[in-house]
Formats: sequence, C-alpha cells, structure tokens
Amino acid sequence: MIKILAKIFIKNRKNFTDPTVREQYGVLCGAFGIFLNILLFGAKFLMGSITGSVAMTADAFNNLSDAASSLVQILGFKLSAKKPDPTHPFGHGRLEYVAGLIISFLILFMGIELVKSSIDSLIHPVELESSTGAIVVMVLAILIKFYMYVYNHGIAKKINSVSMEATAKDSLSDTISTFVVIISVVASRFTKFPVDGIGGIIVGFFILKTGYEAAKDTIEPLLGTAPSKEFVDAIEKEVLRHKPITGIHDLVVHDYGPGRLMVSLHAEIPGDSDIFEMHDIIDVTEVDVAKKLGCHCVIHMDPIDRNNARLDELKQILKEELLKIDSEISCHDVRMVPGVTHTNLIFDIVKPFSCTESDDELKNRIMKAILERTKNVYCVITVDTPFL
Repeated sequence: MIKILAKIFIKNRKNFTDPTVREQYGVLCGAFGIFLNILLFGAKFLMGSITGSVAMTADAFNNLSDAASSLVQILGFKLSAKKPDPTHPFGHGRLEYVAGLIISFLILFMGIELVKSSIDSLIHPVELESSTGAIVVMVLAILIKFYMYVYNHGIAKKINSVSMEATAKDSLSDTISTFVVIISVVASRFTKFPVDGIGGIIVGFFILKTGYEAAKDTIEPLLGTAPSKEFVDAIEKEVLRHKPITGIHDLVVHDYGPGRLMVSLHAEIPGDSDIFEMHDIIDVTEVDVAKKLGCHCVIHMDPIDRNNARLDELKQILKEELLKIDSEISCHDVRMVPGVTHTNLIFDIVKPFSCTESDDELKNRIMKAILERTKNVYCVITVDTPFL
C-alpha cells in the first residue's frame, strides 16, 4: 500500500537521499500510521464497549497514543526540513532526532504502564473476556501492526531515519504485546492461573527494552558519534583519487541531521608543488567529495617534505618506536626544524581510545624512545583522538 501511495504522491521516490523526498516519505508514512492507528482504535473501542472488556478498551487508547507518535513523526520531518536561518546556520535537521526521542519516551511510558497494570492484575486477578470477536479484532491488529513495522523499518533504512525506526520498533512491540494478550485470553479458558498478568509483565519489560534502544539510537547522534568506517573509507578513497594528494588525517565529521553532514580534513600534498595548482586541486576535491557523499567538505592543505634524507630517517625511527608502544598509534604531519644544538621533530600522533596512558605520559615515553635511538632531537608532539 505504501508503495502505491508513494507512486502517487512522491516524485523521484527512489532518490532517497534527496531532502524533499525524505520529508515526503516521513509525512506519508506518518499520515498512513495515523489512519491505521485510528482505525484500530475504533475497532477495539467498539469491541471493548460491546464485550465490556476493560483490557480491549485500554488497548484501544494505546493505539490512539500511537497515532500521536505518528503525528510527532510528521512534525519532526516537517520541522527538520526547515531551511537554515541566522539563528540555526546549519539547519534544523537534528529536530528529527528529537522527534525520535519523544517517540521512544512514549514507548517507555507505555512499557511502565503495562508493567504496573500487569502487577495489579496479579494481585487482583479478574476473569478475562474471551469472545471470538475480540480475538478476531486482536489478530487483525497484529497483522496491521506488523505491516506498519515492516514498512516503517524498510523506509527508515532507505532514508536513514532514526525517528521512523523508533516508530517501527513501537509497532513491533505492539505486535508482540497483542500476541501475548491473545495467548493469555486463550489460556485463561483452561486455567485459573494469572497468565494474563505474567504475560503482561514479560511484554512490559520487552517494551521497556525496545524504548531504551530507540532512545539510545536517537540520543547518540544528538551527542555526536564517530562516522562509520564505510563513510570514512569512502571519503579517503574519493580524496586520494585526486593526485598528487598522498594521504589524509584529522578528519572531523559533524552530523547536523540527515543530509546535513559537515566534513573537514587535512590532505597531504608534496611540499615542492606549485601552490596555485595545489589550491585548485583541493577546490576540485572539496566539490567532488560533497557531490559524491552528500556533505559539505572543507580541506586543509598539509605540505609534505619528500626530498629530505634526514627527515625520512627520523620518520622511520618514529614509526618503529610507536609500533613498539602501541600498534594502533599512528603519526602524521611529521616535519623538522634543524638548529645548531638540536633538531625539533614536530609531529601529531593519533592516540587510540584503548590507550590508558595520559597524554603527558605518552609524550614522555615517545620522547625517551626517540632519544635512545638518535641524539640531539627534541620532540614537539600534539596528541589527536581518532576519527573512528
């Protein structure tokens, strides 16, 4: 059904990275979710009123809250699509993450309420309504909710949306909870044991786990996370395609919402190259990276001295000593300033997160190792954190 609606309402529907297409998918899926949840609310409320089932009526209002979640999803997509302004020069893309966080809180609230009501049903058990009509409605609800999970999850992956993935998880938790309710209703015909309460507690904790995972997925990009290895590799491959760039380092990726990535990096170029020619190559590289990877890219030039035997010797010593200290430590921007009494060896190291030594301890250890290999060399070290 969603594919049919997408064909009707979304132009260029397969261009999932286009901001307008992303927004249209978010609004379409949210609106369809509101329709389906209101449909389920009506069916369950009607059946609950006919049979007198309090559980069915409560589940109906749960679907009404799910409709509110879909409304939050729509608002998140609409607000995040707003263009940059003087107050928010990088746009409003992170509002989509905020919408996902709100949805995850709604899931957590539902889980807490279910656990509370399930504990109460254990303390004060009541006879469950087990009419055929109620079971039919719940089976239909399972099918509809699972379908909502499938299309939300599928499109969330295509457009890279954490808020839509949170909605998908909400639908999946509803599917499982309704399935447990059916089992409880059927089982109650054969036993007086409070199956309903125990099942409700199990489902409640599952929903809480789902809400926690959804909240984690939306909080992480708000806090700032490392770029994926695939994205880093793609950046490096595209930059190194432009000769004579020989390497990159100090890569920083800022995520201001889907489709709003700001990338900065240092590109190593031969120090004896024509500066105007290199500036032109860097400009072209910035444009190509931006077009290919859908980001804004800024590149800083770092000249590399390629014709200095003494520097090459010191570089080799440095690499060997770093390997002895920690195989994951790397160095870059290695240069030297010779003097009458000593030589300054200036470089940056990338300290892995697994390294337990402080920056000063690590610097002192490196300097001591270098001095044991070659005299009259003073190390000027800057410690960087890895971009992965």
